[in-house]
Amino acid sequence: MSPAFADPVPLPPPDFHAPGRWLGPTTLLDLEDPRLRVRARSLTQLCKTEREKALAVYAFTKRLPFAKPLKLHLKSAREVLDAGRGDAPDKATLLVALLRLAGIPARLHYVELRGAILRGLTTAFTSAARPVVQAWLQERWVATDTYIFDAAYMAAARQRLRDKGWDCGFGIHRDGHAIWNGVDGAFVGGVETDEDLMVVDDLGHWHDPLEFVESPVYRRNHPRLARALHWNLVAPLMERAIRDVRRDEQRGAPRAPSATPAAQRKTS
Repeated sequence: MSPAFADPVPLPPPDFHAPGRWLGPTTLLDLEDPRLRVRARSLTQLCKTEREKALAVYAFTKRLPFAKPLKLHLKSAREVLDAGRGDAPDKATLLVALLRLAGIPARLHYVELRGAILRGLTTAFTSAARPVVQAWLQERWVATDTYIFDAAYMAAARQRLRDKGWDCGFGIHRDGHAIWNGVDGAFVGGVETDEDLMVVDDLGHWHDPLEFVESPVYRRNHPRLARALHWNLVAPLMERAIRDVRRDEQRGAPRAPSATPAAQRKTS
């Protein structure tokens, strides 16, 4: 079904957005795992504020290389940590788990993007769901999807966009944000999701990717088995395209001038 005709997301109960609801474990958020707990503690033990903790676990997750591996199932946070790389759902799972272990309420806000955002990686999809991570900081939800792409990939993808004269593709927008500062929203589309013309549907808030794909919201428009098979057929081609983009950075492709302060948020 086209996103333009998707059923609206049901209104949540009054306490749905209360931060205390977004702290516990789930099937994918295996918060009792010893290695995951040690990693969260090592990343945040010297941090003095919740913002510093959030930025520490964000930076760790962002550094993991963006990749499109084959999957037989959605990975738990510990499995993503062990893999040391991942796609958007993988890295979203790990970041939400680390934030919660740091005592920071966190959740996923899924949005449906036009397939053009993946131009250069694949043309197999007319749209794609993206998990935006939201963390409860300074008494409000602060959102970012910049954790998805590591710095090396982001730089090489931006150069590809400039070379081709495209505004968007390879998962990003040419003028999108690269870094989150833990205070403002930061998005690879360059604007808040409710202002982003690439966003065609709001798919609601979820604890983890598994809760989302098992929901009526997802299943109404995406038969799960068919979608999973389709993604796994496309994944090797996307992985090859991602490696090709990275080779530009490794070869020292010419760099464009640094992004403006509005496009690349500082962390201080």
